[in-house]
Amino acid sequence: MEIKKIIEKATNGDQVAFTSLLDMYWNEVYGFMLKRTENETDAEDITIETFSKAFDKIAHYNPEFQFNTWLIAIAKNVHIDMLRKKKISLFVDMNDEEDHQAYNVADTTPSAEDKLITEQNLSRLLEYIKELKPHYQEVIQLRYFQEMSYQEIAEQLDEPLSNVKVKLLRAKKLLAEIIQQR
Repeated sequence: MEIKKIIEKATNGDQVAFTSLLDMYWNEVYGFMLKRTENETDAEDITIETFSKAFDKIAHYNPEFQFNTWLIAIAKNVHIDMLRKKKISLFVDMNDEEDHQAYNVADTTPSAEDKLITEQNLSRLLEYIKELKPHYQEVIQLRYFQEMSYQEIAEQLDEPLSNVKVKLLRAKKLLAEIIQQR
């Protein structure tokens, strides 16, 4: 099927078209980001976010340009955003007084209150996850709680790797929507 028709179907919400686009362009975007980041996990995360953003904004795609060029441009922007976030978290401006105070911190282990807050947040997150359909719950569980790779999840579920990626992408998006509604 011609790429323009697939994009048109995806624009109209056809899930099979989204899967086709993911299958067609995943390796190209992932390979490009792997060369840039030299880190498989970062490349995978950027690629997933790239497709998520592209699928959300597919109605804005300009067919005068190649679809893969558009995806790569999105990937570059996602990578730049990631680098900015990392840079911000690495560098904190401190004056001498703040620097001295930082060295005088007595104990950095979580307090009982910190542990309680963390447990409550995790409990709330688990409640939100339970609102997802079972197959989305399963991929979230395997990826984030059992820390399985995409390939391991695909083997466990006996599904193609691309299906696992799309399921996880959708699960994260739906979970984010649930959290925002609360």
